[in-house]
Amino acid sequence: MRVTLVRPAALFLAAVFLGISLVGNASAAERIDDPLSVEISTGDVAAFYAIYDAADGRPDAEALQLYIDGGSPGVQGFIANRIVSAENLAAVVRANRHLYDTTRECASALGGVRERVRAAFLAMKELYPEATFPTVYIVIGANNTGGTANSAALMIGLEVVCRPSQIDASPIDVRLTHLIAHEAVHALQQGFGDGSLLSRSLGEGIAEFIGALSSGRPLNAHLFEWTQGREAELEQRFAEAMYGSNSQAWLYNGRGTREAPGDLGYWVGYRIACAYYERASDKRRAISDLLKSTSAREIMARSGWGPGRLCST
Repeated sequence: MRVTLVRPAALFLAAVFLGISLVGNASAAERIDDPLSVEISTGDVAAFYAIYDAADGRPDAEALQLYIDGGSPGVQGFIANRIVSAENLAAVVRANRHLYDTTRECASALGGVRERVRAAFLAMKELYPEATFPTVYIVIGANNTGGTANSAALMIGLEVVCRPSQIDASPIDVRLTHLIAHEAVHALQQGFGDGSLLSRSLGEGIAEFIGALSSGRPLNAHLFEWTQGREAELEQRFAEAMYGSNSQAWLYNGRGTREAPGDLGYWVGYRIACAYYERASDKRRAISDLLKSTSAREIMARSGWGPGRLCST
């Protein structure tokens, strides 16, 4: 898949005022059964850069409101807590112009992402035959979210994936595939609702685990290297905190360093999910359990997980 970033700003603005979408006719309400028919929409990227170019890289809030108003269901789903508003997006773009210039170059190198994602979705369908798949929207956001999903749409913030300081040196289409697989699992999960560290970490860990089975690698693969030899120590700390609601030391706290890794809840959650899967005689049933369960405590109890327990999957 190649994204062609042209400069038809006048055409884009006219289309917005006429109520015409330049992103295609994908519907956020539609999930499909066939992984080979999944749509990966990149029109929002072209729409953003039409406005960006027309403003010589300095679009104001008024111009970016047109991007938001004319955006796909992916852009609409990315507004709350992410884009927030046209004013916020304009301020972020203004403060990070080099990143948004770099993202344009990154977008032109998306290469085989469509084929890779469809292959990962085929594997996910084999693991979980009930799986259905939403449209994948690749959008431009406010440099704060790489991806998110709901039951109807999967949204990727390209500027975050394209940041120059990535730990993962893989090509952009490979990195995107792992991220999309992770978020696609979230869109299938029933979810744990008690707000505990265990529930939130296991929710992310299940997405890491099934995403890895589907795409070949977890999204946060570096954590497995950074934690090597310290598994029991780190997981003991997690076990002591897991029934509480404070997750600040474990989730969404940045990537950290090799000595003090961030987002370790993803890693622990993966290992609990892995333990559950490895203990099960019926592997497809185990995948279904992980996706449909609403009790993180039950999954953990049945997994046999404990600090330092080996996981080979």
